[in-house]
Amino acid sequence: MAGGPQPPPVRRRGRGGPDGPTATNPAPAPEAAPHAPPAHPAPSLTLPDAAGSPGLRSRPGRPFPGGPADAPYGPAAPPGGGLLDMLKVAIAILDTAGRVVLWSPAAEELLGWPSELLVGRRIEELIPDQEQVGRIRAAIQDTLRNGRWAGHAELFDRDGLPVAVDARISLLVDGDGTPFLQANLAEAFAVRAVERDLAVRDALFEQSPLGIAIMDTDLRYTAVNQTLAEMNGVAPEDHVGRTTGETLPERAADEVTAIQRQVLATGEPVIDVTLASPVTARSGYRSISYSRMTDRSGRVLGISGTVMDVTERYRAVAKVEHARRRLSLLNEFGSRVGDLLDASRIAQELASSVVPRLTDHSAVILLQAVAHGDDLPRHGHDRRTSLLQLGTASVQDGPEVEVMLRRGARITFAEDSACGRVLRTGVPELISGADQLDDVTYPGDPKMEAAHDLGVHSLLVVPLRARGIVIGLLLVSRAGYREGFDRDDLAFTVELADRAGSSLDNARLYARERTAALTLQRTLLPQQVPQPTGVEVAYRYVPGSSGTEVGGDWFDVIPLPGDRTALVVGDVMGHGLRAAATMGRLRTAVRVLAALDLPPDVLLRHVHELADDLAQGPDEALLATCVYAVYDPGTSKLIVAKAGHIPPVLVVPGEGADGPTRTGGPLPGGRGRILDLPSGAPLGVGGVPFESVELKIPEGSLLALCTDGLVESRDKDLDVGLGRLVTVLQEPYASIQAACEAVLDTMEQGREPDDVALLLARLGHGQAGTLTAGWTLPAEPTAVSRARRLVRATLAEWGVEQLTDTAELLVSELVTNAVRYASAPIGVRLTLGEALLVEISDPLPDPPRERHAAEADEGGRGLELVRRLALRWGARAEGMGKVVWFEQALPDGEEDRP
Repeated sequence: MAGGPQPPPVRRRGRGGPDGPTATNPAPAPEAAPHAPPAHPAPSLTLPDAAGSPGLRSRPGRPFPGGPADAPYGPAAPPGGGLLDMLKVAIAILDTAGRVVLWSPAAEELLGWPSELLVGRRIEELIPDQEQVGRIRAAIQDTLRNGRWAGHAELFDRDGLPVAVDARISLLVDGDGTPFLQANLAEAFAVRAVERDLAVRDALFEQSPLGIAIMDTDLRYTAVNQTLAEMNGVAPEDHVGRTTGETLPERAADEVTAIQRQVLATGEPVIDVTLASPVTARSGYRSISYSRMTDRSGRVLGISGTVMDVTERYRAVAKVEHARRRLSLLNEFGSRVGDLLDASRIAQELASSVVPRLTDHSAVILLQAVAHGDDLPRHGHDRRTSLLQLGTASVQDGPEVEVMLRRGARITFAEDSACGRVLRTGVPELISGADQLDDVTYPGDPKMEAAHDLGVHSLLVVPLRARGIVIGLLLVSRAGYREGFDRDDLAFTVELADRAGSSLDNARLYARERTAALTLQRTLLPQQVPQPTGVEVAYRYVPGSSGTEVGGDWFDVIPLPGDRTALVVGDVMGHGLRAAATMGRLRTAVRVLAALDLPPDVLLRHVHELADDLAQGPDEALLATCVYAVYDPGTSKLIVAKAGHIPPVLVVPGEGADGPTRTGGPLPGGRGRILDLPSGAPLGVGGVPFESVELKIPEGSLLALCTDGLVESRDKDLDVGLGRLVTVLQEPYASIQAACEAVLDTMEQGREPDDVALLLARLGHGQAGTLTAGWTLPAEPTAVSRARRLVRATLAEWGVEQLTDTAELLVSELVTNAVRYASAPIGVRLTLGEALLVEISDPLPDPPRERHAAEADEGGRGLELVRRLALRWGARAEGMGKVVWFEQALPDGEEDRP
């Protein structure tokens, strides 16, 4: 080129594709003359007012300006590159005449023109458009005058495609004073990307409402925004070069520094960690997040962090959590007392549930009527109102706590005290300050003096209400450094007390109903249990342990003629007052029918026939089980029948026993077994006949009758309970009463909460010294005279001749009737005890019927004579036949005969 030296060709990788010049494949010298224009379009430099023009096209890989926001701005920087690799600046040096003096490799890469084709040439020679040439000259002149020029330009690359660039032209002067022009060209798309990133940085860093910090690997601030500076109360310039520990208070900085070190060491980000704000200009709560920063090569540069003021959010969440805990406390208390029907236990649960979550000390004070299940007083409360402290709880122990919170203590108060006012009005009160504690009950109260010693400074007196009536008080207090109660605490405590008041009133009503039911049931059970001849009886009745309702279990001991005894145990299905009333009717029916001296199976059949009349209601059928046993000590016979009831247990004395005592004395134990009886259907069911079983009982045997509540359990079979009962009764005991207690002690805790009726009877042969004589006579007319002679002789031998005439007459009438109607042997038996008992038996089952004879009748007056002359008389079935009996009172002075 003319006017300047020719620079050597630059051997660099070209942009022309596989055939372009490379470092190993130098570009060949151009075939055209040095000053001839190239064969392809020359580069064009256009200087518009705005970047871009309607006909602008980009090189491959470069989007047009104004394209999609997410479009790439130029080629991606090579891995491991920095900012200069992403934003490449092309440099060209021009002389004042517009000749290219230097064309940098970046310019070659940007426009595709190698330096050997451009260096030494004038720009005008390469630009055919004269208008563009004029703009270039104007820019050069402006630079020569002002020293610099800046603007947007459009250049055409070697392929003829337009390239948008940002251009900066500066005036340079070498050592000889020769001026040159330096043109810096950068691809507009990359510049826009950098500008956008800077704008985003400014928006996020300077304009962000979040506090942002950039820290180096020594965890020293390199930059912070104004928001974080205001949060920390330290100017931004005072952060730079300092650590968190040097800018924040020590206690607050320690936790933050530990998080920063963890993030820097592990690279694991920490997100949204809530911490209390340091004591600075803006206190409260902060959410901090930190992440590690690395460059494109993976080198750790430091960490970045964001800090957000979450005081309002934290307080809102804390408020919600506070409400959730309060609701949880309400639900927990409801579940703890939901199935309780005891006022004392509910009071204790209420006191325990609020300590320590709500208070440090608590006391539940109830009206005595609530505690005992009585009716609530109709008049207002005053200082004479009887109050009991039934529930207490505290976070500590000690003598002061014992004085203030003694369970079961009787509470007194002055009428103008806080307790008196709350009892009268039902309006809760908040006591703030230890100086007001004397106003809680009465001046000088030891309980309040103990509260002073414990440091109580805040107290709530809340009424326990039920149906608008104050039934007690809930007192909760805080001590020491704990924050005092506020209105929210008072409102919550009132809600808790209202729930407790409903439960307490339910417990009071239940206690009243249960007391009424138990009273009814106990009045329907035997008030006095006799001790008949030859039988020693012990019994126990235990109401249901579930705390709900009484049951329909009952037992009875019924003396029968002839020193015989009926033993009865039954169970009406169901619970409550109606079951108890049905049990009373059923027991009365059994006693009435027992007076007729009916066999056990016949008696149960008659009771079953009365089932509809004995039922609890017209829509409810009677369903009851029963076992009925009759013991005759004279014959040692036991006749038993049952209607769906659990079988009795019989314990026979062992062979080594020293002779069982008839009444009193120890039980020797023995061999027990469950009596195998026909089950029979429960009363009211029908369909299964009742059958009696007759047993010969050894003297001193123990008979046990009980209801299923004694032997049943939820998880074990009935046979297990019966086997346990047999095992217990086989042991020796000091008395039959001790045996009863031992049986009750074996009841399992997991058994069904049902009533228990237990009846034990030691069966003997009558009282010691009882005289008995008996004969069997043929059914012939001579049997009458023989019976009179035997009776006369026996009574004379026993020393009761005063009874002879009446006894002979009545025996004669009864034996005559037996001879007349029976065809089998006739039995005569005399027993001298508290009265003279005469029994005439025959095989004819039909009972005798008393006739009213006319004056002209020769017969029919035998039973009338018996009725008039005997103390008592009657008839009973025995075996296939019957027994007609009568009793005579002993003469005066003979009742104490042995």
